[in-house]
Amino acid sequence: SVEAAKLADAAAKGTGEVDAREQAKHWLATDQPEGGFPRKPLHWPLVFPEVFQRGGFDGIVGNPPFLGGTKITGPLGKAYREHLVQTIANGIRAGGRCDLAAFFALRAHALLTNSGQAGLIATNSLAQGDTREVGLETLINNGVTIRQSIKSDKWPSKSAAIEYCMVCTSCAPLCTHAARKADGLRVSAITSSLTPASEIDSNPFHLTNNANLTHEGCKPLGMGFVMEATQARKLIDIDPKNQNVLSPYINGQDINSRPDCSASRWVINFQDWPEHRARMYRDVFDIIEREVKPERQRRRPDGNFVLRRPLPERYWHYAEKRSAMTKAISGLNRVVVIARVSKTVMPVMVPTGQVISEQVVVFASDDTAMLALLSSAPHYWWAVTRASTLETRVRYTPSDVFETFPLPELTQEMRNLGDRLDTYRRDVMLTRDLGLTKTYNLVFDPACQDADIVELRRIHKAIDEATVRAYGWDDLLDGLDHGFHPAGVYTRYTIGPAAQREILDRLLELNHARYAEEKAKGLHDKRKPKARAKKAASDDEAALF
Repeated sequence: SVEAAKLADAAAKGTGEVDAREQAKHWLATDQPEGGFPRKPLHWPLVFPEVFQRGGFDGIVGNPPFLGGTKITGPLGKAYREHLVQTIANGIRAGGRCDLAAFFALRAHALLTNSGQAGLIATNSLAQGDTREVGLETLINNGVTIRQSIKSDKWPSKSAAIEYCMVCTSCAPLCTHAARKADGLRVSAITSSLTPASEIDSNPFHLTNNANLTHEGCKPLGMGFVMEATQARKLIDIDPKNQNVLSPYINGQDINSRPDCSASRWVINFQDWPEHRARMYRDVFDIIEREVKPERQRRRPDGNFVLRRPLPERYWHYAEKRSAMTKAISGLNRVVVIARVSKTVMPVMVPTGQVISEQVVVFASDDTAMLALLSSAPHYWWAVTRASTLETRVRYTPSDVFETFPLPELTQEMRNLGDRLDTYRRDVMLTRDLGLTKTYNLVFDPACQDADIVELRRIHKAIDEATVRAYGWDDLLDGLDHGFHPAGVYTRYTIGPAAQREILDRLLELNHARYAEEKAKGLHDKRKPKARAKKAASDDEAALF
């Protein structure tokens, strides 16, 4: 190359080292964000020659730094993230939302001898979602054995509301009698999810029959779109036609904390209208020009827009309008939703005709049997096994949770119980003036024996039994062992540990059977495996702003 020729020429002149160092600085500065962390590469064999002459380290212990998968490119740059994917992860992207800790786990094991061991403490996302697929799943596929683990526990600090996981691994195969312990219990093997290996030791498949049932809510991208209800009413009083572009705006916090699960704020919504039509609503459009346009049209030092196109040019449009979601629920008066982040993972019914935030997962159904299914213990334990977390709460990811969840035939019994749950729970929350989270804090508290809370527990127990019957697993009904059982750092009124494991094994087996049926029908022949990664990459870029 031209650069190599220049370096060779400089070496001949005796200035090679200086020029090489300058060239290295230039290469390391590629795509480095302004004010970003300095890039100081470490050449391990040069720093530790005596170690790598014998093949690497015998052991590595560490606490890898945390940086969320969608936040890597902001402080570190796209080129650096691509280096992590291509060099450290050998091109494995999974869904494109892998946390930084997974790359550290991979690098640590690459520095070990063939019989080396590692002990890592990281946030519990290391064993979840895309981070698990890129990190621990890859290590296991490469012959690494997890010999001891803690799946999730609260960090021992009053000020830190986070959960951690612990992983002890061996690069060499363990002898048959060597102990393996998951959360203190001896097990035969430990999976990349840091759970005991089941009879079907593999990941679930995405099912095409589930693909169009869940949707993410809208993402305006600009706080200028959002306003208090009093401001919205004033704008409607000024000109009644403004109600055409103003709607209640429900988010996850509203669902979790408000007794009626109603929207606390309103939002401007010009849908996909052209500019001349949006400008007809002068008072509302003025707000967008004043409060959204400057944010959307921020520029870099080189003059280019910070945000991806067409966000700067179409600043009165949402970043994500979710037209597929809008179409899917257009004929419904109400719809089932779950707050994307919560400790309860409980669905509720909310009215349509309002803008639903991206912090809400929307199920395109008004069937209360679906409400019952999503409120059941089988769905909850599948969700917490497949989802990721935020601090100590579950982050519900439809692609990992619902699109892999094998659905039963929804029954009238489930529908009746869903109706009962929706009506009775709403009355309890309104009477007590409590939101969903605080209501379920009582449901999951063994000390609370109030009649209305006890009745809510009875309804959930009946829903669990009806769901198990819907799957045809009547043999499990006598062993569900309902009671107050551990659920991460919380206690939950749910089925017992043995029933949890058995149901998760059966769901995974059913997932594989359903996938085989779909594949035999050719339903997966036209799937584009890179589509999800491309979508995630787009989300990664948008998340920076």
